[in-house]
Amino acid sequence: MPGKSTRPLPAPRPCCAPCPFWSPQVAGMQGTGSTRSTGSESWRSWAWTSRPSLLVTGRLHFPQLALRRRLGQLSCMSKPALKLRSWPLTVLYYLLPLGALRPLSRVGWRPVSRVALYKSVPTRLLSRAWGRLNQVELPHWLRRPVYSLYIWTFGVNMKEAAVEDLHHYRNLSEFFRRKLKPQARPVCGLHSVISPSDGKILNFGQVKNCEVEQVKGVTYSLESFLGPRTPSEDLPFPPATPHSSFRSQLVTREGNELYHCVIYLAPGDYHCFHSPTDWTVSHRRHFPGSLMSVNPGMARWIKELFCHNERVVLTGDWKHGFFSLTAVGATNVGSIRIYFDRDLHTNSPRYSKGSYNDFSFVTHANKEGIPMRKGEHLGEFNLGSTIVLIFEAPKDFNFRLQAGQKIRFGEALGSL
Repeated sequence: MPGKSTRPLPAPRPCCAPCPFWSPQVAGMQGTGSTRSTGSESWRSWAWTSRPSLLVTGRLHFPQLALRRRLGQLSCMSKPALKLRSWPLTVLYYLLPLGALRPLSRVGWRPVSRVALYKSVPTRLLSRAWGRLNQVELPHWLRRPVYSLYIWTFGVNMKEAAVEDLHHYRNLSEFFRRKLKPQARPVCGLHSVISPSDGKILNFGQVKNCEVEQVKGVTYSLESFLGPRTPSEDLPFPPATPHSSFRSQLVTREGNELYHCVIYLAPGDYHCFHSPTDWTVSHRRHFPGSLMSVNPGMARWIKELFCHNERVVLTGDWKHGFFSLTAVGATNVGSIRIYFDRDLHTNSPRYSKGSYNDFSFVTHANKEGIPMRKGEHLGEFNLGSTIVLIFEAPKDFNFRLQAGQKIRFGEALGSL
């Protein structure tokens, strides 16, 4: 009679991370001549005798096993619940000294990336709270110390302000939106396009391959930034042709090129922006979105930052074709105001991220839109943010700029 056959013990099913209790020696006792028997030996005695180091060693593996099981439960949760549970652990991972949470990596846990962690911060809610705080009227005795601290921190030149007396500004919002003396910013009349605001030039040049540089080496999609074409007669887009790129749809005249210029407004800059040229505004598109910081360091870190943030796109035409000015919001800058657009409400809870709403200034009574003269007041931010110009012009258009230079409202951007 043939003897009872024996089979090697099957290996455990792999889990989310290497199991500290399993090894080729344990699986079937390969290499030791041991087999699974039906006698008095039990599974428990068989397993523990094969790995006595698990009991004897001073570094027990029970915490790692329990943590791995807990992380396995997290992997089965819904995405909102998973973010809620793993977010505090990720914060600790980046705040604690290097290596403090190293055991987590041994059981298969990986922290959320810094970019994803930053995007999860409720910047819209924080910006609304900051806006409420800005509206609080300061006591008369407290105004000079508070504003003086802000002036010293951000290098504000109050000699240019229309009202230099700090006690005149009742709250922070009035101080941020202070007006300038008429002679403080002369408008250049020799060049066709001027700077719409004070700020720093982040990037400029021709738009190629439907990608625009927000800073050197970091791009964003032109169509994502301006939004898709809408088949409406009052929008300033030319008729689309089959298989044409979004960039070519914006160029209305043969021989023209598409140009762009990005201007970053620091907290200490003049916060109003003006019309950069003589043009007609025919359409407004509002994108509710995040309110992440748009300083140059953050723009290098997050790709398509301007497409994620809340922004107001004004489009129309000038003497050379398509012209657009986009005001991009930022942290604590949820309030973007356009003086001639009373229906615009930014950073409002009624608008959800990922959508957009259109408004046309072309009506039966006004078939042209809103005419703007070069240097005319256009709108304002509540703190500091970014202005993006995208326009078409002839091929001989030249920028008179350098990347990284400081510029003031009224100075020349470029000309033919």
